[in-house]
Amino acid sequence: MMQVNWLNFSVPQSFIWTIAIYPGLGSSPLGEPAADQEKLDPNTYFHENNLLSILTTLFMAGTDTTSSTIRWAITFMVLKPEIQKRVHDEIDKVIGSAVPRIDHRKDMPYTNAIIHETQRFANILPMNLPRETTRDVFFQGYNIPKPYKDLLFEAEVKAFVVFKGTYIIPLLESVLHDETQFEKPRSFYPEHFLDSEGQFVKRSAFMPFSAGRRVCVGETLAKMELFLFFTSLMQKFTFRPSPEINEFHAKRATGLAIPPISQKICCVSRI
Repeated sequence: MMQVNWLNFSVPQSFIWTIAIYPGLGSSPLGEPAADQEKLDPNTYFHENNLLSILTTLFMAGTDTTSSTIRWAITFMVLKPEIQKRVHDEIDKVIGSAVPRIDHRKDMPYTNAIIHETQRFANILPMNLPRETTRDVFFQGYNIPKPYKDLLFEAEVKAFVVFKGTYIIPLLESVLHDETQFEKPRSFYPEHFLDSEGQFVKRSAFMPFSAGRRVCVGETLAKMELFLFFTSLMQKFTFRPSPEINEFHAKRATGLAIPPISQKICCVSRI
């Protein structure tokens, strides 16, 4: 059983505290932890089993995707030494020998652009995760109703008729590599996320975490991890291809989150 007696129920300070305290972000009506109030409200989502499930999902799902993205970033640094040098220069200017912190990110537009471009170009989850229709949907000329038992195409109205429970797969690659949204969609080009003055800019077509109500629950955590891990590695090392390799490639391997193929690299200390 999770120990919650030491919590201050009036001042939640983290994700775990938010669930540990009764919904409403304040003292519960009875002044008791949510775990005790489950007996009164068995339908609530605020209980220990759900908390453990969410935390397990966050860390298990985030481990493979984050590590694959970092591997892609290092691969691009090996292939683009001139870009790697610009990242080193920005780190030396902003962070120096200090420990990287998340608040450094606002002063490091180029490094931030590198991470975003890595996510866009590598596109480690090109088919996202499937969704399911729960009601009739009419979207951009396509009708996606739920009651039908067969998948039909009505040429007269240009509409798809899909039975309830049909999987809808959002193809993220169609957005992340869209020529109308990105100047060089098939190239690693950090300037996609920089303005004319070298400042970081957000792009509406950047959605590696999906979008809508089912957007990745770990998006904020992943963004922090990617910045801290990448800057920490770049602060301490210069990455080069191993002398044993005749040609270094940026090719896809296989996996749930698609990583680059395994290749030997040299990590040269900068300290």
